[in-house]
Amino acid sequence: MPHQQNLPASAPELFTWEFATDPYPAYAWLREHAPVHRTTLPSGVEAWLVTRYADARHALADQRLSKNPANHTGSAHSKGKTGIPGERKADLMTHLLNIDPPDHTRLRRLVAKAFTPRTVAAFAPRVQELTDQLIDAFVEKGEADLIHDFAFPLPIYAICDLLGVPREDQDDFRDWAGMMIRHGGGPRGGVARSVKKMRNYLAELIHRKREEPGDDLISGLIRASDHGEHLTENEVAAMAFILLFAGFETTVNLIGNGVYALLRNPVQRERLQRALAEGDTELLATGVEELLRYDGPVELATWRYATEALTLGGEDIAAGDPVLVVLAAADRDPERFSDPDTLDLSRTDNQHLGYGHGIHYCLGAPLARLEGQTALATLLRRLPDLQLAVDHDDLRWRGGLIMRGLRTLPVEFGMKRE
Repeated sequence: MPHQQNLPASAPELFTWEFATDPYPAYAWLREHAPVHRTTLPSGVEAWLVTRYADARHALADQRLSKNPANHTGSAHSKGKTGIPGERKADLMTHLLNIDPPDHTRLRRLVAKAFTPRTVAAFAPRVQELTDQLIDAFVEKGEADLIHDFAFPLPIYAICDLLGVPREDQDDFRDWAGMMIRHGGGPRGGVARSVKKMRNYLAELIHRKREEPGDDLISGLIRASDHGEHLTENEVAAMAFILLFAGFETTVNLIGNGVYALLRNPVQRERLQRALAEGDTELLATGVEELLRYDGPVELATWRYATEALTLGGEDIAAGDPVLVVLAAADRDPERFSDPDTLDLSRTDNQHLGYGHGIHYCLGAPLARLEGQTALATLLRRLPDLQLAVDHDDLRWRGGLIMRGLRTLPVEFGMKRE
């Protein structure tokens, strides 16, 4: 493997708590001075960080960069440090984030129909119902932690409904997911235990759905398997697992980061509130895309591994090297976005990479957009005087490599609402 790049003394320090609070100045430095940069991650794994938009977009679609961890030539120890904690031991590796075509093509086709715009639109009333129920639970108190009380449970309950998890079991999922989302602040073993509990539950649920299928995603996967698609039970369980894992934490952060960005940009927030009051939803649609670009839920795209020696951004990458595309850096690249560090909810030229690019473009993007738009619009309508209840300096961002999100978002609002 090539040597660690030597950077000047002025290079920013990566992956500190200060960096987690505001990584954008460091990413700006890397874009300018070391746009494809080899570094040692906190886990000890060495990987390449890709920070410029053009390189990032290219890397996301480059089929020489495999998603399959088997292509990582690192030590057994470092291999265990990539991916989602606990997925290997729980036999949940065969999901969309870890496989390449043709298996990726086959599995993605099986679940794609659950996330078409038409299917998601039919789910909109349920998302609105969940949103209102969650706000109803804290509206009389005049204060809330918008992560714990709102942004976190909303996508959990929504994805559980889609998968076909019975309502009486959904709080268990909420508990397991809560441990998974704390992976930066809790013991790694705790995450693995939660993943194992979820795996055992999914195995039982798949057996129950085989006996009594319903109109839900897990039943649909079982039906596809029974009709000759040759989906193994492990594949069904891994698919349900990754839809839950990828489908909730991203939306938690979209809502949390989005609300926080609006609180820090009152002019933009007032523009959106005014538009919503006038029945104009166009600014809401472009606004959610801008929030995804400006401070999106996924800081780094999930792991990729070079299947052959290749050159990216002028750097020679060896076969087997891990490559991490830094979406947060690419989406603030001034070569692609005018005034990239400014939040502009009406930005229309906004081909951000927040949901990826290429064959691994986020399958659940239509659902995440629906949840993000519904959550923000309902919060601003029902709690128009929403404000931060602590100093900005008191907020803490969760550790962890891939996702970017707040641990808590304490807010207060003065008047009782409908």
